Amino acid sequence: MTAPERFILIDDNEADNVFHEIMIRRAGFKGEVLVFESGIEALTYLKSDPLTIPTCIYLDINMPLMDGFEFALEATPLLAGKPTVVLVMLTSSGSPKDRDRVGEIPVIQGFVTKPLLVDAVRDMLQRD
Repeated sequence: MTAPERFILIDDNEADNVFHEIMIRRAGFKGEVLVFESGIEALTYLKSDPLTIPTCIYLDINMPLMDGFEFALEATPLLAGKPTVVLVMLTSSGSPKDRDRVGEIPVIQGFVTKPLLVDAVRDMLQRD
């Protein structure tokens, strides 16, 4: 995937979303940042988006109604085979069980422990 032109944050914690958007902007990103506070809302959006813009999705694990793993499984048909999209778990969970489960879902391409920091965003922006 080339460097993202859009970031999507999916996290039920508003304060985390605000902080993570600030880190994305501090990393020098000038493009679109979309924020969803539920996996259900984000999934609805993705179903209507052609997913042609290089996009990085940061996804929280622990959310009500639909957790990050459920989201990833539901989104797999939409994201599989889309080289323009990178899905990364962004979570406060340091659980080895969660990290192992991430490895079992091919559409998830990374695991980052909160908080998201500028250096991690810059690494994502330098992909080519």
